[in-house]
Amino acid sequence: MKKIVAFDLDGTLALSKQPLTDEMAELLAQLLTVAQVAVISGGDWPQFDKQVASRLPAHADLSRLWMMPTSGAKLYLHNDGKWETIYAELFTEEQKREILDAFDAALSATGFTPEETWGERIEDRGSQITFSALGQQAPLHAKEIWDPDFAKRKVIQADLLKRLPGVSINLGGATSVDVTQPGVDKAWGLKRLAERSGVAEADMLFIGDAIFPGGNDYPAKAMGLDTVCVRDPADTANVITAIVACQKAG
Repeated sequence: MKKIVAFDLDGTLALSKQPLTDEMAELLAQLLTVAQVAVISGGDWPQFDKQVASRLPAHADLSRLWMMPTSGAKLYLHNDGKWETIYAELFTEEQKREILDAFDAALSATGFTPEETWGERIEDRGSQITFSALGQQAPLHAKEIWDPDFAKRKVIQADLLKRLPGVSINLGGATSVDVTQPGVDKAWGLKRLAERSGVAEADMLFIGDAIFPGGNDYPAKAMGLDTVCVRDPADTANVITAIVACQKAG
């Protein structure tokens, strides 16, 4: 039996930047009755609140939920009726300038400039700088067809790695490239989760849709966790249903 089940968010629990469906919210509430649950993804806290925290039913046991924005560089726990920041690994202003300059140079060099964008393409999340190719407010249908096989972002990622040695650069969501502190990726976040929770890594399970080399879920597999790669939230729902049944059966 697994004591913690950890999830990616976009593409796993919900469609890109969309709130949990009622079905998924109820499934997570059921899962919380048989295991602790962690959500670790590239979005910042406001996105986590919109997509997950505000969608969970009133009977969900939030004391068993670990919320880990910006690929685990931040941790939020629910105490005394509210969500509290436990830690945040923030970039310095100099680091941010270097990353933003590198993005500008990489996009110019690779030539991946969409004809239409919706909102800002680069977002400073404090502990993570995220590039969204079509902009932060891009409609889902446009995001789904821009880079479904990650091929464009792998080219951008390769260029960025040359310009930003030492930082962590991973691909996630539908159009995103995430830059975090050196060594800070989902493996880093999940290791800290094991330390803070007291749950051994062998007793954790990670579920995500980008468990492939270069994908921002792959560090979970590389660190040796048991993982399940899903296609989409519907696939995840089936996996959660199976886990709840298995955990209840003992």
